[in-house]
Amino acid sequence: MQNANRRSFLVRTSALSGSLLLGTSLLAQERRDGLTEPIARTAKNQPTLTPGATPHPLDPALKLAYASLNHIRATIQDYTAILIKREQINGVLGDYEYMGVKIRNRKVRNGQIVVPFSVYMTFLKPNSVKGREVIYVENQNDGKIIAHEGGMSGRFLPTVMLEPDGALAMRGQRYPITDLGIENLVVKLIEKGERDKANGMCNVQFHQGVKVGGRPCTLLTVTHDDQQPYYDFHKAQIFIDTALNIPIRYCAYDWPKVPGGEPEVIEEYTYQNIRLNVGLSDKDFDRENPKYNF
Repeated sequence: MQNANRRSFLVRTSALSGSLLLGTSLLAQERRDGLTEPIARTAKNQPTLTPGATPHPLDPALKLAYASLNHIRATIQDYTAILIKREQINGVLGDYEYMGVKIRNRKVRNGQIVVPFSVYMTFLKPNSVKGREVIYVENQNDGKIIAHEGGMSGRFLPTVMLEPDGALAMRGQRYPITDLGIENLVVKLIEKGERDKANGMCNVQFHQGVKVGGRPCTLLTVTHDDQQPYYDFHKAQIFIDTALNIPIRYCAYDWPKVPGGEPEVIEEYTYQNIRLNVGLSDKDFDRENPKYNF
């Protein structure tokens, strides 16, 4: 009887701890191709702790991520930001790229898309891509992106329509434009977290009071000590903005090439100067917008 009471107490304590961590801040995407309904629409999608099961270090992080995804879908219609990204392509880490983005989140009602996922990007630097513009609107333009090149070549090349995951559109990119945005970032993090949880243990840490671009954040760090083919990274850091309750930076590192060496960056994405719910319209994703250079 005492053992049964003790197990019941431990289960309740674990659930309470997860709820407290969930309330500290919120974390953040959705792979749209092939999905008819958004992920984590209801609480039943969230991971649960089976009585008697061993808690996993990722449980609090996953609860945080699912709550963040629901928060984003319930409260954020659109936003503008400066996106700073750096990616490793074919084993080579590229330069930082800066781009201004306008993003309108996909909205679904009664199983139907009422607001399509929409993206406008203008590249700010480096000079080799400065001036490049890209538009993507879900289920429009035959599913293609509209783009024109920047830099010197942009003076001579015409505006083109490309498959989002085609060779030209993917040149120098790890992911297609259909994967862009904070909501999509959260979905990817959930996918990685659920897969990692199924494959074994890892180290998970939370740190308060960290800043990104002067903004207070909660830092979530996930570390895999053992290099396995089913893990995407050695260490990942997710920075969750305290005021906005969304992740504004994600950085993943590879395993050191030599024992004790510094891990190399695989990919990093930082959103700065975020303005939420600014009222973006169809005109913001129209190539005929007089403010654009298509």
